[in-house]
Amino acid sequence: MTDIAWIELALTAARPQALGALLRYFRDLDTAEEAFQEACLRAIRTWPEKGAPRDPTAWLIFVGRNSGIDAVRKRAKNDPLPEEEAFSDLSDAEDDIADRLDNSNYRDDILRLMFICCHPDLPNTQQIALALRIVSGLTVPQIARAFLVSEAAMEQRITRAKARVAKAGVPFETPDAAERATRLGMVSSMIYLVFNEGYSAGVNNPDNAAFCEEAIRLARLLLRIFPGEPEIMGLLALMMLQHSRAGARFDAQGQIILLEDQDRSLWDRKLINEALVLLDKAIRHRQPGSYQVQAAISALHARAATPKETDWAEINQLYGLLERLRPSPVITLNRAVAVSKLDGPEQALELIAPLAERLDGYFYFHGVRGSLLMQLGRKAEAREAFDRAIALANSPAECAHIRQQIDKLGAVPSPVE
Repeated sequence: MTDIAWIELALTAARPQALGALLRYFRDLDTAEEAFQEACLRAIRTWPEKGAPRDPTAWLIFVGRNSGIDAVRKRAKNDPLPEEEAFSDLSDAEDDIADRLDNSNYRDDILRLMFICCHPDLPNTQQIALALRIVSGLTVPQIARAFLVSEAAMEQRITRAKARVAKAGVPFETPDAAERATRLGMVSSMIYLVFNEGYSAGVNNPDNAAFCEEAIRLARLLLRIFPGEPEIMGLLALMMLQHSRAGARFDAQGQIILLEDQDRSLWDRKLINEALVLLDKAIRHRQPGSYQVQAAISALHARAATPKETDWAEINQLYGLLERLRPSPVITLNRAVAVSKLDGPEQALELIAPLAERLDGYFYFHGVRGSLLMQLGRKAEAREAFDRAIALANSPAECAHIRQQIDKLGAVPSPVE
């Protein structure tokens, strides 16, 4: 007998590899997905009695490929089955498939599958939804609940994404070194989008909060395929460091707890230690990238036993490096927090003043600006900034946090005339 829970884990782990190979065979996302689902159903029926195969992934590819060919034959009705050349690398031996899982086909299949989900023609919301459905195997209801939309709307969103991918004609040839580097960057961005979708949602939506763990799982998979890529190490370390604070970011009522007020004993030290080792390994490559720098900033917070021990000078320098690597007003806004700790709120306000027009629609800009103005006792301006932040809040938790800041304004002394 084979344990059902183990089967579920095996199917989840095999999904990117098997679905990627089936996509290469059939060159059609819907056909590949249907073939994989049929293979999973057969696994659930047969493995409990007959036992799991030597290589579950190879078994799923073999069974899925045959199931897909049968489906193509049925759809074709009286038309002859296409020549075998229409399906890439068709063979009759499961062992042959198992042998090929360790060569370049294996990693290119998975990279292609992820790359399809982050195709530049797709909006971010469709990229995330497609990745969660195709690569991760989440159900449409799960994804719909996370995005706070109806199941019908999410099904339509995923269908539109698949149609765009099909229309775009994504190439199936093995990418060269330059193309692979480009794809890795896009895949990394997609994975971080999935993570942020969960990280920014808070604790009020368990389906969305679980996205963080799924993004970490995908990054681990990517790192196993490309173990020498320092930016993938940096991405994984960054997400683990941020996710390590999950148990301390919100109180029992779901209210946001700022980093400096969090109970650091609730931070996941095992996850932090793993991330720190990975980050040190990435840095030794001496190929700095934005994910590595962001992870290094998070690491400084993780290494500080108390808020007072935080190395804000080093954080300020790292944000300066990040601004050079990836210029962005949001990065400058984040650096302003470090500047306020080092040189005071007045200096921080001067730093973010030129960002006002570009970040006027950004919740965190007005939240940070209101906090700095409150520290200076400029109550009326702070209230105005907080009111603007509430109007731009992305969640009830963000609204509640800003309202708490407004309540504190009454305790802030007015500036001495």
